[in-house]
Amino acid sequence: MEVKLIINGSHYKFAAEPDEYLLDTLRKLGYKSVKRGCDQTSCGVCSILVDGNLVPSCSYLTIRANNKPITTVEGIQEEARKIAKFITEEGVDQCGFCSPGHVMAIYAMMKDHPHPSIDEIKHYLAGNLCRCSGYEGQHRALKKMLEVK
Repeated sequence: MEVKLIINGSHYKFAAEPDEYLLDTLRKLGYKSVKRGCDQTSCGVCSILVDGNLVPSCSYLTIRANNKPITTVEGIQEEARKIAKFITEEGVDQCGFCSPGHVMAIYAMMKDHPHPSIDEIKHYLAGNLCRCSGYEGQHRALKKMLEVK
């Protein structure tokens, strides 16, 4: 099937398999921030934005993204650096495997809720697993980041 993808503003046109997942397509195209985790939509490391909505790319068929804007961490470098600065200052940036998924979830949250409550922060981060640290550090980092804005 011919697919046209718009990834971080760049246009791609190619043949995709009908059962190909967006995670695999993005990795083939060189978007390495999108990680393979659980392959069951429950860990968050493959999170990206499709048409402005946070989605797990491991279960999102490539064909569904046809002609829709896709955003990965590579497309939000400035925002990602700002988010990473606060996470690093809280010391919760252990191995970094979950970081791209966390950054995408935080970015989506800030677009949807510019002044989120702690419950909204917890809601947006709920689907993002981090095996190295607890989540209180991420929550503290986000609260500090949002106070600075």
